[in-house]
Amino acid sequence: MIAFVSVLASLALRMHDAICDIWREAAKFGTVGALAFVLDDGSYTLLVFGIPGGGVGGGPMRGAPLQASALATGAATVFSWLANRYWTYRQQHRENMIRELALFGIVNIIGMVITVGTVFPSRRLLGLDSALSDNAARICGWLLATLFRFFTYRRYVFIATWRET
Repeated sequence: MIAFVSVLASLALRMHDAICDIWREAAKFGTVGALAFVLDDGSYTLLVFGIPGGGVGGGPMRGAPLQASALATGAATVFSWLANRYWTYRQQHRENMIRELALFGIVNIIGMVITVGTVFPSRRLLGLDSALSDNAARICGWLLATLFRFFTYRRYVFIATWRET
């Protein structure tokens, strides 16, 4: 009976440690995601609209909002990869950095499709076309895409070797 209790106590300790590790990882992942969002949205706003209250005319890319969006999203994606690689998943990144970056890019493209894909049913199937419904659909998509990214990063992108730091 004592051996059985000892096994249960050991199992409970391991489960507790695993749950704490996942929460720490999720907190770091969320922090990186929040900072990447601020970088993406903030740099887009500055590029297209300029500094708030900074005068007339807008930002340096006011006539090219699509290019500004691509530039801002690209910068946020590079930041996200670096922060996740060297902070969130610092002990488990791949030796082949190019392959890891390619997998990261593929996962982020799928995440973008998930986010954009939530607007389609909102507009086409439900007939909703207000700014509120579009934003609600995008937030739902963003949440789904974030869950997808979290689990695919830890399962497929940042997995190969464990390093002691």
